[in-house]
Order: sequence, then C-alpha cells, then structure tokens
Amino acid sequence: MKLSVIIVNYNVKYFLEQCLVSVETALKGIESEVFVVDNASADGSCQMVRKRFPEVILISNKENSGFSYANNQAIRLAKGEYVLLLNPDTVVEEQTFRKCIEFMDLHSEAGSLSVKMIDGKGRFLPESKRAVPSPIVSFFKIFGLSWLFPHSKFFARYHMGHLGENETNEIEILPGAFMFLRKTALDKVGLLDESFFMYGEDIDLSYRFLKAGYKNFYFPETTIIHYKGESTKKGSINYVLVFYNAMIIFAKKHFSKKNARVYITLIYMAIYFRAFLSILKRFASKAILPLLDAAAIAIGFWLIPSFWEQYYFNSAEYFPQQTIIMLATTYGLLSIFLMWLIGAYEKPQKLFAAAKGMGLSSLIFLLAYALMPESLRFSRVVTLLTSAWSILVIQIIHLALGLIKVNSFHIFQKKKRVAIVGTTEEAKRVISIFENAKIEAQYVGLVAPTEQMANAEYIASINQLPEFVRINNVDEIIFCSTDIKSEVIIEKMLELVSTGVDYKIAPPDSLSVIGSNSIETQGELYTVNFNAISKPINLRKKRLFDILISIMLIPLLPFIAIYNYKTLKLYKDLFKVLFGFKSWIGYCFVTDADFSHLPRIRRGIFKTVNIKNKPVSAELVNRVNLLYARNYSIINDFALLWKGMRAG
Repeated sequence: MKLSVIIVNYNVKYFLEQCLVSVETALKGIESEVFVVDNASADGSCQMVRKRFPEVILISNKENSGFSYANNQAIRLAKGEYVLLLNPDTVVEEQTFRKCIEFMDLHSEAGSLSVKMIDGKGRFLPESKRAVPSPIVSFFKIFGLSWLFPHSKFFARYHMGHLGENETNEIEILPGAFMFLRKTALDKVGLLDESFFMYGEDIDLSYRFLKAGYKNFYFPETTIIHYKGESTKKGSINYVLVFYNAMIIFAKKHFSKKNARVYITLIYMAIYFRAFLSILKRFASKAILPLLDAAAIAIGFWLIPSFWEQYYFNSAEYFPQQTIIMLATTYGLLSIFLMWLIGAYEKPQKLFAAAKGMGLSSLIFLLAYALMPESLRFSRVVTLLTSAWSILVIQIIHLALGLIKVNSFHIFQKKKRVAIVGTTEEAKRVISIFENAKIEAQYVGLVAPTEQMANAEYIASINQLPEFVRINNVDEIIFCSTDIKSEVIIEKMLELVSTGVDYKIAPPDSLSVIGSNSIETQGELYTVNFNAISKPINLRKKRLFDILISIMLIPLLPFIAIYNYKTLKLYKDLFKVLFGFKSWIGYCFVTDADFSHLPRIRRGIFKTVNIKNKPVSAELVNRVNLLYARNYSIINDFALLWKGMRAG
C-alpha cells in the first residue's frame, strides 16, 4: 500500500466532512487507506463519517487523550509506505498526494515534507516552513523582531523568512496540519511523544527526523487550504498555557540544561505577557461600553442635582451626598443589567436597545420612588431629569460608537454581496442553505465553473472571475466543490488574494457551507440547523433563569426536603448552577442520540426527558432535544424543573 492518511478529529464535523471529500478525490488511483480518529466528539462527527464515508477506518475514542495519542493509534495500524498526518480543517488539491509521493520517491534522503498552506482568504501561511525554536530563535519571535525583519535569515528564522514561499527547500520543522512522513523513517525515530497533549508534537517529531539523519522538505508544488480549527482559540489564555507548556516539554527533552533554563525563562515571560494582554483585551472589549454608560449615569447624578439645588433652592448642599451616591449606584447597576438583558452590549445590537434598557430601568426607578421613605425622596424633577439625561446620553454614546465601528449596529451593516461559482443545481442548493440558516446576503449572480459552459443564468465564466468581482463589488465567493476541482479553487483564491474577498466552499450533498478568513480566526459556518436557544438573548434568559432559581431555592430547600428528602442532594448541584458549571435544564443523553444539529449548552441537573424509571428510544430523545433547542422558553424550563423536582 502506498499511502495511509490519518486525520484526528475533535468536534469539527463540517470541516471534517469537507476535508474527507477533498481527500477522497485526491486518492483516486492511489492504493491507500484513510483513518479518522475521533477524540470523543459530541457534534455527530462519527455518525457523519459512518454514513457518508463508510470506506474510512473510524476509531471512535470514548475520551480525549490528546492529539499525539490519537495519531499513534492509527499509525500502529497503518500499512502505507507513506503516512500523512492531516488536520481536519484542511482542503487538499486533486494532485497533492500524487505530487508528494513522486517527490518522496525521487528523494530517498527525505524523511518528511510539508506543502504550501494558505488560509481561507488565500494568504500564505508562514508556518508552512519553520526552524527549530532554539532560545535565540524563540526570543526574536516572542518579542517581535521576526515581525520587524520578516525576510532576515537571522531575525526571521522562526518561519524561515529568507526562503521563498514558492521554492522547494530543506527546512527543520513541519507544520502539524500536514506532515507527509516516510513510514520506514517513522519506524526508526518512533511514534509521536504522548507527553505533548496538543501542540509541540510536530516540532518534536520533525526534530527527531533531523537527529536521525533524515531531511525535512518544504514542497510548494502543491497547495492546501488550512482553516482555523474550531476546537482552539489562539487568543485565549488556555491556548497560551497549553502551547507554551508544550515548548517547555520540548526544551527539557532536547536542549542542554543551560539552554533549557534560558528557554524556559523566556517561555514564562511570554506566558505572563501574553496572558496579561489576553485578559486586558477581553476585559476592554466587554467592559468598555458598560463603563462608559456607568460614567454617563454618574455624570448625570453629579450635574443635575447640583444644577437644580442652585437653581431652585439657591443652595449648594441641599441634597445629601450619601443619598445621591446610593441612588446613582442602584440606578446604574439596574440600568446596565437591563441593557445587558435586552441586548445593548451584544454585537451587532439593535438600534434602540440601549434606550429600551434605560427606559425600562427609569420606569422601575420612578415606580420605586413612590415606595421610598421620606428621607430618600429628594425631588421628582431631579429624578425625571436624571433619567432623561441617562436615556439620551447613553443612546448617543452607543450611536456614536456604532458610526465609528460600522458593524456595531444591525442598521449600519450592509448585506454581503455573494457570488456562487457552480452549476445551476448546486447554486439552488446553496441558496436554500442560506435561506434555512437565515443568512442575510445579496445574491449577485452565478458564475460558470468552466469556460465552456453556456447558459443564460451564468453571468460570467470562472476565467472572468477577477473582473466579475471588481465590477460587482463582490464580498464573498462560494465555490461548489461538486463542480470545481480543489486545485482550481485554490488557484482562484491565490489570484484574488489582493481583493480582500471572503471564500467559502459548499461540499457535495452536504447541509453546510464552510470557510474561514484566517488561521487566526474561528471558522465561519452556514448550516441548516435549529438553534433558537443559541441566540444571545435566549442564552442570557437561560442564564438569568439559572441564577434566579438558584438564589430562590437556597432558603427554600430545607422546606422542600420535608416534602421530598431526596431534594437535599440539590444543594451541591445548586451551587454548580449558580457559578455557571451546570444549568438547571439540559439535553437528555442516551446512546446513539444525535447532537450534531444542537447548539451547545451546559449540562443540566434535570433533562428534557426523564429516563430514570423507563427506557426511551434515541429517536424520541432526538426529537425532544431538538424541540427544546428550537423553541426555547423560560416557561418550558420552569415546567421541566417542576417535573424534575417532583420526580426526585
């Protein structure tokens, strides 16, 4: 057997489907086998592989033991002369495997090779070729010198910037997304090191190939698309910790004690620096608008009482300062909470979401005024003026920021201008996916997948695509992979890379259209699903329900326990819900149930179906879970909570 392709998957069903379609096409005429090792995905990946790709050898793990462990499971079974470790978030050209095999057959000194990788916008990914991350190389990378001098052999060695992206060269480190390995060399150097859970195993294996006397090559005669994997977010603190911990393992394993100490010191500096930046960025992005709103309310409570006591009472100290501070704090917290609940802080927000939240807060505040003791009632006029000030100023702040950052409001967002490249039949299928997924887009027209196709519905042919994009101001192109070869798609992406157009690919016979703008950003997916519960407002309602019920139950549980002693165990669960580890209501889990079209929510204390005393079919559970996700309501949560507590 010539080639064994190994793909490790974790909760990226739609990426995996697209990857397998391209792999299946590229393997035609090659004696081969394909392994998919699934690391306990909960998105229906295994069911999809069994149904759509029955010839694939599927290894379904019950738990996620890491990337290295999963690859090793398949490597031990592989029969190919060559082994390819391939990420599921990739698309290969039709000739990719054939070209790689031809190169390796001609170069017996080659232990492994990588290929040219581009992101979802057609931009070259520098991690296609890398050097061993020695302390000095890592220092230049961590502190930005490689960015300042991107083509320097000395400063930019991390990504080997001195080597041309279109030239075949020897390199040191292969990217984990595409590692084409000679099996005899792999047998000699050994399997992937399983002490690397995720990240670093590619560096370790590549380095061991070099130490064993083999050469690693960068081979740009074929190109693949590499999207950002859904299971990791490079801006997260968790990513920083996992990635740099892998670098520490590598340093301890391969560097001298002195160099390892220097390297580890650099790594810890990088961890703290990146973690600080990540926390600061996350806090700033989420807190800046509520802080501006709080400042506007505080200014209102400072200016208006001062003005009114001077104007009406001719006194500078008529209103007690403690009362003003207490009322301003209460009003501010209530206002920000209600604006969050209504959606004034989600992006993009509705035009008058801030005004609605402030208006509701003001109404509650004014109604509460009548119930306040005389000592706290200082002036109806001041209360009204302060409320009016807050509503007006905060709405102006939100509008101003919306004008500065166009995507902040629905009203300022322009519809994407989308063109489809494919046959008429495939275009209709893609348009139906858009309609079912409720994607707002302006369909520009249909482009023929070949130059020869003639039809009145085609506005242009694929060779005219650059001109078509320019004339029609196209924002996004969807390629129907049923009608177009992967190498043609990649060729057109590279041709249009300077236009800034986004790209997506519609796999054949699939309910998804998938793509990603960058390796640094999460992949974007258009798919037919029912996800009412995943709307931001519904997620807020569900979280609010969990918090309020938890707070209400704390004093009531002893009395409920008299009615049903089993309820005492809810004390432990109650605090898990209160602190966000669980929810009161969640999906029911049974064997063979399909969660592929369900939005992710926290595991529930009580389930959508009570299966304690009676067996239920997977079909019933699927239907009930889907109805719950599709038609979420707090009333339904109340009903399920009541039934669950009564059942004990």
